[in-house]
Amino acid sequence: MNFEQEIQLQSYWDLVLANVSADVLRVAIEWDLFRYLERPRAVADVAARLGLDPVNMGYVLDMLWSMALVARKPGDPLRYFNQPIAKKYFCSGSAHYLGDAFLFRLKGLRHFGHQLAEQVRSGVSYNQAVDVSTIQANWAKAASLQIAQEQRAITAGVVIALMKNIPEFQYGGRLLDLGCGPGLIAIAMLQACPAFSGEVFDFPATVKVAQNNINQAGLADRLQVRCGDLEVDPIGDNFDLIWCSSVLHFMPDINATLAKIWSALKPGGVFISAHAEVPSTASEARKVLPYYLSMQMKGCHVTPKGELSSAMAAAGFIDIEQYDDVVFPVAPVSVLVARKEGV
Repeated sequence: MNFEQEIQLQSYWDLVLANVSADVLRVAIEWDLFRYLERPRAVADVAARLGLDPVNMGYVLDMLWSMALVARKPGDPLRYFNQPIAKKYFCSGSAHYLGDAFLFRLKGLRHFGHQLAEQVRSGVSYNQAVDVSTIQANWAKAASLQIAQEQRAITAGVVIALMKNIPEFQYGGRLLDLGCGPGLIAIAMLQACPAFSGEVFDFPATVKVAQNNINQAGLADRLQVRCGDLEVDPIGDNFDLIWCSSVLHFMPDINATLAKIWSALKPGGVFISAHAEVPSTASEARKVLPYYLSMQMKGCHVTPKGELSSAMAAAGFIDIEQYDDVVFPVAPVSVLVARKEGV
């Protein structure tokens, strides 16, 4: 018999099975299980510590073992302990803890999934906040916890690695983090290059979060906050480098926003954009579309690959470089490095 189609079908069964794995990780995070598995523990000890049934606890630990999150130490009884990835990202004592961010993303995507059919039927996005003030308050709340975890654990390191490919970063100057969230990207940049100073920009409630992080980092003398709405408010000028991540998706007029950014740069300045685009092949698009489908249905811009680069060129940017499939939380992005012509 030819089982080729049946083997191909397994990838779709895997979609169903992934829900079980996601829930196993969810409950492990909610129980703070990985904090208890910093050293090898027997199933009975884990169950007693958490007040759980030992038989079913054993099945859950084996699931986590199969997911490469915990290892098993041979013996009688078997003992379970964290794999490095769980220790780094899902143990609540870790500096790179991502547990709240994982739960936040899982909850949001499942909420969207439950409403998917009705959104396609009606054209109405039911998971959008009802007014601007609520949107801004929700963003500030996320910036203080979940987005901060993602920036600290993943994004900041990715950004600093990218900067090694940008010669202008070594020179320093004035920097702007446009749509900064908790401000940890700008903080990482200033720590990596002491010749930089500058500003972070976001909604008023969010820059309060960023200001607190800036103060804790001891950078208040080099990094200022500016609050406003990118669509309508001034963002400052005379910047040598502008970083903008996952903000253009939400701008009603991308071309107008790019013109505003171009004007804010010094001649010879660099604009670095990190935004998801839809690749032209199905295998690559599969990495992007599941996360960004909800944003597309809210009317946000998730451009086809190459469209954002063309818009930058139309705005006057030159020497545009593109880095595809850059690792970001949840789904990869494209990073575009564009320059304003010097005098």
